[in-house]
Amino acid sequence: MNTNRRRFLKTTGLAGVAALAGTGALTQVTPAQSETAPKATMRPPEIPKNMTFCTLKLGDGYGLGLRTEKGILDVASAAHALKENAPTSIDAVFKGEGDMGALKRLAEKAKAGAQAANFFIPEAEAKFGPAVTNPEKIVCIGLNYRKHAEETGQPVPKLPILFNKFNNALNAHNGTIAVSKEPAEQFDYEAELVIVMGRGGRNIKEEEALSYVFGYATGNDFTARDLQSRSSQWMLGKSCDGFGVVGPWLVSADQVDPNNLKIELMVNGQKRQSSNTADMVFNCQQLIAYISKHLTLKPGDIIFTGTPEGVINGMPKDKRVWLKPGDKIVTSIERLGEHAFTLT
Repeated sequence: MNTNRRRFLKTTGLAGVAALAGTGALTQVTPAQSETAPKATMRPPEIPKNMTFCTLKLGDGYGLGLRTEKGILDVASAAHALKENAPTSIDAVFKGEGDMGALKRLAEKAKAGAQAANFFIPEAEAKFGPAVTNPEKIVCIGLNYRKHAEETGQPVPKLPILFNKFNNALNAHNGTIAVSKEPAEQFDYEAELVIVMGRGGRNIKEEEALSYVFGYATGNDFTARDLQSRSSQWMLGKSCDGFGVVGPWLVSADQVDPNNLKIELMVNGQKRQSSNTADMVFNCQQLIAYISKHLTLKPGDIIFTGTPEGVINGMPKDKRVWLKPGDKIVTSIERLGEHAFTLT
């Protein structure tokens, strides 16, 4: 690592980066909308376009980076050296801190400058954190794919089924989940599209909902089924440490049609899930409208939108082989990339 860069990171305590990409109608529910309810009460200066962020670990903290054709731009070190007032964490972006316009200027300056090599990290060498590091809310949706509801013997929901995770569950690409430490045995995967909110609001209209989205990420709603079924509440089996993998990339909303994305999952190289977000019972705008009818959504809040068919829990009982330490799970979503994690 360049000496100046190391010194800067040490003195600032920053430890992450993020990245720049260059690269159905509601039938079950129509939420009532209030014309007088608060909307977009919080927003960053702008929702970025044509950008892909990530969070990388550098030392003991997290910081912002941008994915470029030259690698991941270390925003903090580049902003310091090139005198740009850019946000230096994904949380700062959601809060509207710093100059969002500076991010693209910074990327161009860093690529053109004589010290360009000091500001970019090769993707293969990057250590990632969760794509979103400090959401106020992590809202999850159950049984939101028709074929998944069928495989588990459950009726297709008439309203979205909501449950939650907490920030302790957040995990990252190439992370681990210590299942051997949990008082459970029935560990299962759930590949999921994750929505990340960019504007805050309550009673968001369905037809406007996607304009409130900051971007999308690949997610995995990892689950301990025996804990999940211990009571009628699902939270316990969903919220153990590391059970919410998000990232590595957070792709700006303008680059993605969230309601038509291929989604797949592999376990130890074997394909287990393969579907499309078009099979969702409630699409992304319907979910945002419904959730915001009851909760004020804020910038940086994340929504796990449900998993397609192919989970272990959907197999006949005599065919279920639960996940175990040593297993490697890879989740991929079209346009959003893939993440991997290993069980220990």
